[in-house]
Amino acid sequence: MFTALKTYAWAYPALEVVHIVGIALLLGNLVVLELRVFGRGAALPVKELARLSLSLALCGFGLAAASGLLMFATQPMELISNRAFIWKMLLLMLAGCNAAWFHARGSLTRLDGLSRWQMLASMLVWLAVVACGRWIAYV
Repeated sequence: MFTALKTYAWAYPALEVVHIVGIALLLGNLVVLELRVFGRGAALPVKELARLSLSLALCGFGLAAASGLLMFATQPMELISNRAFIWKMLLLMLAGCNAAWFHARGSLTRLDGLSRWQMLASMLVWLAVVACGRWIAYV
């Protein structure tokens, strides 16, 4: 697999497309859920919407993570020394901790002020992850 990524000119860009599709699935579904948490689409039951959107977001995360690991494997030393990459990894950990906290406290059933703050923080962190990901090529 790694040989193909280095040998074929189309392989790495195709992997980047998979990565972007994963990010789109992840963020698109989080935005839908966030809009519902903030009161939009009030006719939609939160529990059912969350089941659908979070399962699709998880699939997107899986695609992005798998493709990201493959891209990392092609140039690990270069990426480890890249500040934008390091920030991206730290922000990914922060996003994971926020998601774990969100679900552990039952934020989807509470839909209180803290739940909304967590959703907003999540979106800001994910947007920062995307920005850092784009910045990797320029640092």
